[in-house]
Amino acid sequence: MSAVATTLNVMQHAFRAGIADYRAIFTWKSWLAGWYVRVLAQVAFFALIGERLGDDEKTYYLLVGNSLLIAAQVGVFSLNMTSAERWAGTLPLLVASPSSPVVVFSARGAYLAIDGSLSALGALFIAGPLFGMDLPWPRVLAVVPLTLLVGLASYGFGTFLAGIVFRYRSINSLVVVTTYVSLMAACGVNVPLSYYPEPLELLARFLPLTNGLLAIRGVFAGLPAVEIVGNAALELAVGFGWMTAALMSFNRLASRGRRDGSLDFGA
Repeated sequence: MSAVATTLNVMQHAFRAGIADYRAIFTWKSWLAGWYVRVLAQVAFFALIGERLGDDEKTYYLLVGNSLLIAAQVGVFSLNMTSAERWAGTLPLLVASPSSPVVVFSARGAYLAIDGSLSALGALFIAGPLFGMDLPWPRVLAVVPLTLLVGLASYGFGTFLAGIVFRYRSINSLVVVTTYVSLMAACGVNVPLSYYPEPLELLARFLPLTNGLLAIRGVFAGLPAVEIVGNAALELAVGFGWMTAALMSFNRLASRGRRDGSLDFGA
């Protein structure tokens, strides 16, 4: 079996394992009545702030931004996988295996990008009409692949961070929360990027939500296709860059763990 075929086989089994884990957490009923209601309430909360300000434009700005934040938030949850593998006692076995751990992690948690995208789209397409937001047809269909792109880029970013905290599980939850709040604050979710100092605006362009959110805002604003595609291409490049960084960080830390035996079997 070729190296590519072997990698694809590992990814397939890892993805199936991830889906099995997810099905143990949620049924479709608990997902709708629990997670989705929570997501919808979160987006509606921020949209209501715009309503209280008496400005439809601000309402829609907050609604779109916080809907797409859900896709980024769920993607970053991939950070929790390293702690889960340690708790289950499988992390040292993954590190000892011939396959790279990042191959397993990137495939096993890929459902997070899908779940985050579906959650974000569900919030946007339900809360939007409830608040009187226009969904221009058929242009609004472009929002679907753009949201998935945001979810995938965020998942790449989360996987990179997972490699950073690979050996420091005690700070895992802190990193998850800090990352989520940072994305909310820096990526133009609630405040336009033009409000930020230029260095911070430039830094935000390297985060996984910023460019995709600009592309989606462009769809609703009716901006030229070339501008929307340009922001989407930047989002794709950012996601690819973070996943490449994840590959490097996982391989380096896994190699060190093999040498010094610093990866224990439990949480």
